[in-house]
Amino acid sequence: MNATAALRHPRRPDWAGRNYTLLTTAAVATGLGGSGALIAAAFAVLDAGGDSGDVGLVAASRTLPLVVFLLVSGALADRVPRHRVMVAANALSCVSQAAFAVLVLAGEPRLWQMMLLAALGGTGHAFFGPAAEGMLMSTVSGEQAGRAFAVFRMAMQGASLGGAALGGALVAVVGPGWVLAVDAAMFAVAGALRSFLDVSHIPPRVPGGGMLADLRDGWREFIGRPWLWSIVVAFSVANAVVGAADGVYGPLVARDSLGGAGPWGLALAAFGAGTVGGALLMTRWKPRRLLLAGMLCIFPLALPSAALAVPVPVGVLCVVMFVAGATVEVFGVSWMTALHQEIPEEKLSRIAAYDWLGSIALMPVAAAAAGPAESAFGRTTALWGCAALVVLVTAGALCVPEVRNLRRRTGSPAHGEPEAADRSTDPERSVGRLG
Repeated sequence: MNATAALRHPRRPDWAGRNYTLLTTAAVATGLGGSGALIAAAFAVLDAGGDSGDVGLVAASRTLPLVVFLLVSGALADRVPRHRVMVAANALSCVSQAAFAVLVLAGEPRLWQMMLLAALGGTGHAFFGPAAEGMLMSTVSGEQAGRAFAVFRMAMQGASLGGAALGGALVAVVGPGWVLAVDAAMFAVAGALRSFLDVSHIPPRVPGGGMLADLRDGWREFIGRPWLWSIVVAFSVANAVVGAADGVYGPLVARDSLGGAGPWGLALAAFGAGTVGGALLMTRWKPRRLLLAGMLCIFPLALPSAALAVPVPVGVLCVVMFVAGATVEVFGVSWMTALHQEIPEEKLSRIAAYDWLGSIALMPVAAAAAGPAESAFGRTTALWGCAALVVLVTAGALCVPEVRNLRRRTGSPAHGEPEAADRSTDPERSVGRLG
């Protein structure tokens, strides 16, 4: 191929194949819609006359189906073609968000209606997550897997950055209903793209002993790895309190002290910009001790809650959110690389389900308790408590030796297989919350 042709048809990296491109494009679409929709849902409740408790109930309704359905969805995604599960889940999310948009645009939405539609969207997310993570990890191959994950996350977080900024502005200008409608359209686009995924590279599943047997097999894989379950336990607390701080207290602080939805959307966009920066860093940096580096970068996740507790000016809050986003993304890429390296391909979705379940199990409780906690202790004290809990559970996970000592392997064999002395030339086998 001559130079002119090469410029017209630039060669993609080996790890960026057709499936990877489709997955990344679809993630960008849902990232653009989803970030704005989270802001829109909170302000839809407030505009309807709700308070912090009502915002928390809608957030809890979105999260509760994850707790109920995640394990089943993980086992299902390891038994049937994952892209079919993803497309069906996107269709459900599209319908629920479209109905939510119509409800808000029609005026006077009732709390129970918003809770029901949020629960339907959460159900779609529950079935989508484990299938999507397994699909991404089984798509990427080679020693550049960490870079592939970083680029994927950078694209996804960049979309979330734009979605948060645009969503906050649109909520302030045209209201939350139209932002929810855009999110529904993005789910439709993403589902269409994911319907073209090719799963022929995934080995046929050997018939097992049924769904319960698959769940037990996944549990044994999960509980047998101390680095895995200890970090999931830590994040069950950290994600819950950060979710309550950002999803419930953040919009209230923004309304009372920062100027409303626009500044809060800007702060969330700063977090998104930080995640893009962190992912960009991880395209170059390959920490040898994956999880040690990642968990050390979780400590700054306590800073946004502390900043909201003060509260600091919008400019300072944006800086804090940027730092937290950058550091948490270092963990995100390191975590995906560790799972890719250690977990067998045929168990990826089940492990993802146990991971997600542990990570979000306490989120409905924290979201529902946010309002009563504010009434009992005050918003400032509740936010300081959120920051303190993030620090404590992160330090606890770092006390586990396997977390500190798990090392990146190069030229390793397939997921989770022991490395043989005569396989030094074998490439690393390849293998996606948020929030």
